[in-house]
Amino acid sequence: MSTIAASPGISGTASALRRLYFVRFAFAIVWALAMFTTASNLGPVAITLLVLYPLFDVAAAVIDARASRATGSPALLYVNIAVSLITAIGVAIACASGIPAVLRVWGAWAVVAGLVQLIVGVTRRTMGGQWPMIISGGISVLAGASFIVGASADNPTLINAAGYAIPGGIFFLISAFRLGRAAKGN
Repeated sequence: MSTIAASPGISGTASALRRLYFVRFAFAIVWALAMFTTASNLGPVAITLLVLYPLFDVAAAVIDARASRATGSPALLYVNIAVSLITAIGVAIACASGIPAVLRVWGAWAVVAGLVQLIVGVTRRTMGGQWPMIISGGISVLAGASFIVGASADNPTLINAAGYAIPGGIFFLISAFRLGRAAKGN
């Protein structure tokens, strides 16, 4: 059994990330459930939800970057902020062209955001609780590629995009629990 000897900076960062990850879990699950009910077409509710998800990611990355300053450079989080903001705009524009265009934008975002999440998780390994983030980042890259490929299907749907949020949310929940020790300074 290993214990994590956390410095005050790591303890504070872990505590802030833990709270953020619990919120991200809840948002992802609620968003996915709402998206499942509207995923059959690109109506106003589906469009709003599709734009809202990357905007929520922007807000979460801003909070993460502020919390992480004490433990390392938030440069990759700034990349994530920019990519997610561009994605929100791109999804809004793509909605006018239909589900295949949305899936291509969503997929590209999942690939890039997944890579960022994976790299950030690797750099935070010493904090603890980051293996779920590393795994989730890798899965996001694969899911993003599948969205891009799926956009060319005969009858593409947004169901997989809705389902994409659930494992991500679960990985945030697992990571939040695993960050408990580091947040307490143990």
